Amino acid sequence: MRIIGGTAGGTLLKVPKGLEVRPTPDLVRQAVFNSLGERVIGARVLELFGGTAALSLECLSRGSIHAVCVEKAERPARMIRTNLALTRIDPHTFELRIQDAFTAIQQLSAAQRRFDLILADPPYGDKNVGTRSTSFAQRLLDDPHLPTLLNPGGRFVLGHTKRDTLSPLVYWEEFKFMRHGDTVMRFLGAVDPDAMPEGE
Repeated sequence: MRIIGGTAGGTLLKVPKGLEVRPTPDLVRQAVFNSLGERVIGARVLELFGGTAALSLECLSRGSIHAVCVEKAERPARMIRTNLALTRIDPHTFELRIQDAFTAIQQLSAAQRRFDLILADPPYGDKNVGTRSTSFAQRLLDDPHLPTLLNPGGRFVLGHTKRDTLSPLVYWEEFKFMRHGDTVMRFLGAVDPDAMPEGE
């Protein structure tokens, strides 16, 4: 896999062997960044379930000013450091947090950190028919701290498998829905807390 556009365009990225990481395919990333367009320029970015950090490094290559990448496992984290060096992107613009994504969300929210883009393409969940999804994608949508991290007008881009049927949105409104093979990418914005139904 590679960085598709920007100053580091064409850089080949290292990917850990085995099933530990499922990188977002180049064609899917290209479609995502075509849709985001100039939103990436000057943005502060948070990538959850970083894997190879391809999404956050792509953002920096295309003009984002800072990216936080969260990856729980040490082996992929070492590969992320290698990929940062390969891109020759200024390391001062990149922050790697080796921790659980949901712990990071709570800590970043408590610290009042804010981002213009939040990107997550977590490990896929199982097919669910007639039952509520328990996937990482569903857990992200259900997390009340996550929307507090998004600046007004910002976007949350979430990837999941089409066989994973997610429950109706409470904290988010959907602006775009893209399907590529087995992958679905959803472009979301945070719901104004004052507009949410009572009891939510």
